[in-house]
Amino acid sequence: MRFDASAGGALRFFCLTVLLGVLMLPVLRWMGLRAFSMATQTYSSGTHSAAFVTCPNDTVAKELARGIVEKKLAACVNIVPQITSVYEWQGKIEEDSEVLLMIKTRSSKIPALAEYVRSNHPYEVAEVISLPIDQGNPPYLKWIGDVVPE
Repeated sequence: MRFDASAGGALRFFCLTVLLGVLMLPVLRWMGLRAFSMATQTYSSGTHSAAFVTCPNDTVAKELARGIVEKKLAACVNIVPQITSVYEWQGKIEEDSEVLLMIKTRSSKIPALAEYVRSNHPYEVAEVISLPIDQGNPPYLKWIGDVVPE
């Protein structure tokens, strides 16, 4: 009996293809479910906002951040250390080291958030600005909505 090399090569190729298909099935299934999950969740632009607050130091930043999250005024506050702010105040150009709070919340909570910051911030004029979130990772945006009540 004679062995045909081309038939053996085709058989090996077929077996390798089947083996790779079986091994890749869980990965492909996971990727497909993730893509479907992200594609089927809807988001209304502007429902959530990112707000920014500058603080004089890390201690003030942590106290404000903790109070904001505890009072459900935001789902998350990132504290960005060591920024430099250059601004005009009372007719003079000032330059200060500050800490930045990046706050993720519902847009409807911005007035209450601003009031909380004004009431608990050491600055005479505290920075509280916000921008609506136009797009984002749907599960993350859903999480913000789940954590911060209407």
